[in-house]
Formats: sequence, C-alpha cells, structure tokens
Amino acid sequence: MIKLGIIGTGWITQQFIDAAHATQKYQLTAVYSRTVEKAKQFGETKGATFFSDDLNAFMASDAIDVVYIASPNSLHFEQAKLAIENDKVAIVEKPIVANLKQMEILRQTLEKHPKALLFEAARQIHQPNFKAVKDQIENLGRIQGATLTYMKYSSRYDAVLDGKEPNVFSLNFAGGALQDLGVYVTYDAVGWFGMPDDVAYYPTLTPTRVDGKGVAILRYPEFDVTLNIGKTSNSYLPSEIYGLKDTIVMSNPADLETVSYRDDKGNEMLIGTKPADNPMISEAEDFARVIEDPQNDQNQKDYWKWLDLSQNVTKLLYNLRQSGKIVFPDDNK
Repeated sequence: MIKLGIIGTGWITQQFIDAAHATQKYQLTAVYSRTVEKAKQFGETKGATFFSDDLNAFMASDAIDVVYIASPNSLHFEQAKLAIENDKVAIVEKPIVANLKQMEILRQTLEKHPKALLFEAARQIHQPNFKAVKDQIENLGRIQGATLTYMKYSSRYDAVLDGKEPNVFSLNFAGGALQDLGVYVTYDAVGWFGMPDDVAYYPTLTPTRVDGKGVAILRYPEFDVTLNIGKTSNSYLPSEIYGLKDTIVMSNPADLETVSYRDDKGNEMLIGTKPADNPMISEAEDFARVIEDPQNDQNQKDYWKWLDLSQNVTKLLYNLRQSGKIVFPDDNK
C-alpha cells in the first residue's frame, strides 16, 4: 500500500483522496497544515495518523511515500523540490510550477535523487476520452483548427468585487484564469497538436491585476487553435476540432464527459466512454502503476512522456503570460 501524505485541505484534495482510496493502492497516512489541529481535523476521520505543521519534518517522515501537493500555486515549486530532496514521490496539482526556470530546477533535482518521482496532476490526459480524441484527430483527413472553451465563474471572484484579493486572483500567489482553467485547455492543445510555432494572449484583467478571463491564439503551421478561458463568467459552449467537413465535438475540454464525431454529412457518433464519477481515478491509477514498478519499460516511457508534456505546458503557459504582460514575483528570481 502506498503511504499518501497531503498538503492542502480543500475540496480538490478530498477528491484526490477519494480517488486514491478507490484504486485500493493508496492509504492516507499524513496531513500537513499550518496548524496540527487543522491537520487532525481534516485527516483523522480518513485514516491518517501523522499530522504536522513543520514542512521539513513532514517531508522527512517515514510515514510518507508520496505527497500530494494542493497548496496555492506559488508554493508548488518549493514544496515539490523539498519532496524530491527527501526522495519522495511528488504529485503536484496543476499548474506544477509558475515558469520554465522552476521546472528545470526540479528536473535537475530529480537527477540527484533517482528514487524520487514527479507528476503533475493534469487529470484529463489520463482519461480514456483524451486518447479517444487524439485517435480521432489522427483519422481526420485535414485539420483546420480548434476552439477550446473553459469558462467557469469562481466564487472567489465575489471577494475581488468586494475589494479583496484571494489567492487564486493574486499575482503574489501565481493566480489568474490562465494558471487555473487555462492549464486544462493548454494540456489539450499540446497533447493533441504539439507545441505551437507562435502564441498570443489577450487577457481581461481584474482589479487585482491578474487575468480574470482571456483569449489565447496558438499558431501552428497549417491551422490555429483558439483557447477561451475565464473565471469571471460562465460559458456553456461546446469545444470543437475542425476537419475539412467533419468535426470533433466535446461538451467540456477539461472533463471530457461527452466526446463525439460528426462526419461530412452531419451524422454524429459517440467516440468516448462515460467517465468515472470521480475524474481523478484514472490519474491516481496511472501514478500508482509507475510508483509500484518504476523500472518497467512501459512505465518508464509513460513517466517521461508525462514529465516532458508537463514541461512543454509550463513553457507554453509562461509564453502566453509574457504575451499578455502578466508577471509573477517568482519570474524575476
């Protein structure tokens, strides 16, 4: 059984714990929080027995094989680096880091600690429907572009409108729409089409100076991909990938709940399967497979493919922020 420690006690952490336990490969053993009392309050009913408010002691503990990091974005880099330095497996909630420089340091740290592993929790790339879309793209006679839309109103935006600055809308915490919902559609674009030749990002800034919503244009040699993202409004538009006369249609490019193909006559065919109720189960299963047998040839191939994809997504997100003139404090360190 993989001993799981967690940083972060929000709803997404609960969802990952549920997914991890559903695989019957993990057991929650440890919780880190700013106070031991809060760590116990979150973890005692879920089976955890080790609680800490000391990050160094937490990472060094034998109670942990794997640490799932779901802290504010700006803390991901230092916490992941500390986990690797303690020969732990780090599963880092997206976005894994704020810029490519941080990603390169993590990879250099991995080279010095070969027992450690690093995963970005980009859940949809592990789901069967992500591969179903990729397979259908390869069957398109010609690709003419795509429009991927993920806009969902954040309850934290109410605080911004009240003159406050919650973490997810703060430059100091590497917040904004691109660093949240934008990670999903960026993973889709890079995973399905590769890295673009050129990019542009047109953000709509909030009073806290992060992007509340925005439009990104990714230019490929023969087509463009448009990303519509936002945390200050809701969109119910489907996402589409355009062939010549045929189209791939997705209900949501992050959850990929419904995926279909429409041929040149408009006939619709479902090409995906019904996802699990918990969208994090597939990634938890994939991570466990690699953790339990890291030397297996296929596991090695998958691990480095995911890590390289994570690095490319990090690079693309950074380039988009540069285009949109959005700078985080860590970018200048």
